[in-house]
Amino acid sequence: MEQKILLVDDEKDIVDLMEEVLIQEGFQSIRKAYTGTEALELCHEFQPDVIVLDIMLPDLDGLEVCKKIRDFSYCSILFLSSKNDDVDKILGLSCGGDDYVTKPFSPKEVVFRIKAQLRRQQYQVAAPIKEEDSILSAGPLSINKESCRAYKNGQEISLTGREFLLLSYLVENADKIISKERLYEQVWGEYSSICDNTIMVHIRHLREKIEDTPSSPQQLITVKGLGYKLKKRAD
Repeated sequence: MEQKILLVDDEKDIVDLMEEVLIQEGFQSIRKAYTGTEALELCHEFQPDVIVLDIMLPDLDGLEVCKKIRDFSYCSILFLSSKNDDVDKILGLSCGGDDYVTKPFSPKEVVFRIKAQLRRQQYQVAAPIKEEDSILSAGPLSINKESCRAYKNGQEISLTGREFLLLSYLVENADKIISKERLYEQVWGEYSSICDNTIMVHIRHLREKIEDTPSSPQQLITVKGLGYKLKKRAD
């Protein structure tokens, strides 16, 4: 397979085992890192499609590494952690992660999740975007689906890959009430038991970037008991 995978964990046995299973599944382009600093250097150089990232690293923790990666890459990030707590999962997803697996884990499960991330990436680029359809807008917000950039009043907004997908879906369905379950299905591509928390965290971060007063949103509003609505015109 052509897709590039970066494995990051300070436990060499785990990294080697993951590499072995990935090779068995047909992946050929795999790199390994054992510290956060090394992971950042390799991410710049290697430009992976998916990163499997341990949270507990000896220098920078995985959450900090993820935040730094999101400054320059939309690649999928799958966290590994020995902590099985919803708070830790929410922290991982809110800082830009796409999935979360707790240790001990089945290497086959991680490979399945990697493949799921790669499939979603392929779906996003499978259908060619017509020039006239590449830019959508709602009030002061506009998105360019071709360049994956978002703007507010003409000024570019810095979004993570997941935030961009979330905003894109909301803009495409402006003035419609979208349930949390529907958002998760469309943006994450699967059901999760932490769906509510995941959506709430990402909506909060999105509001911080698109609303003039995030604590009193005028455009991305909550419809109690039903979900969220992005207004074409802010109040």
